[in-house]
Amino acid sequence: MASLGHIAVGVAAARAHEGRFNWKAAVAFSTFSMFPDLDVIAFRFGIPYSSQWGHRGFTHSIAFALMVGAAGLLVTRSRKSTLTLFIVVLTHPLLDMLTDGGLGVALFWPLTNERYFFPWTPLPVAPIGKGMASARGLYVLAVEAAAFLPLWIYGFMRTPRGAEPAGATALGTEKGRGEGQS
Repeated sequence: MASLGHIAVGVAAARAHEGRFNWKAAVAFSTFSMFPDLDVIAFRFGIPYSSQWGHRGFTHSIAFALMVGAAGLLVTRSRKSTLTLFIVVLTHPLLDMLTDGGLGVALFWPLTNERYFFPWTPLPVAPIGKGMASARGLYVLAVEAAAFLPLWIYGFMRTPRGAEPAGATALGTEKGRGEGQS
């Protein structure tokens, strides 16, 4: 995927988490929704795509999402934020499994390095690196913009006056309550 879909998931998750649009939460959850793609650095070190350490390898696994969620719990001490973080990170490989190219996703690493796709792959795979500036890259961006439009709308939708949760702030804390309790 090109990233628009992953970022849309982060924005929508932030709204669901906060009960309203919140820039800090949107940036945080969108950043974590992209976190599994840090594995592209493996190309710089000559690590093959097909390696468990390569692109769509261990960082695209359920185990990795659990590790990030556990780290989030240590930082936020909020079960709600931790669960949202886990879900946001886990959606990344699940969405990548809907793409029509690459080697698949090592979803069940470390139990197996086997790569998986869903039987239905409606999303075009994005070119990596400079290829995103090509006609193919623009096509992928257009498809993702259309496919994830409902999440963008939900994420940025204005909260009706009076419907905003009292005292809500970024990532699960509330004014007047202890930091990180939820």
